[in-house]
Amino acid sequence: MALKFGADVSTARTDYGTVLLDERAGEYWELNPAATLVVSTLMAGGDEADAVAALTGEFDIDLAQATRDVDALVQELRTSGLAR
Repeated sequence: MALKFGADVSTARTDYGTVLLDERAGEYWELNPAATLVVSTLMAGGDEADAVAALTGEFDIDLAQATRDVDALVQELRTSGLAR
């Protein structure tokens, strides 16, 4: 399922990944390069399977771990209210 950030979430790419600003809470979140790849894939309309494929294609990670990592990241972003 594609991912979308709420209207009150600002993003900025850095040399080390992506920084998210939750303007409601005034909190910053930092995504490492792997999380940035997952979020970019989902924001571009890909689903979790696409994000897992991107992750295993770019980093030295097995399929089972990549699946767990994608699921955990998506759940955390949605639970925190940053994404829907």
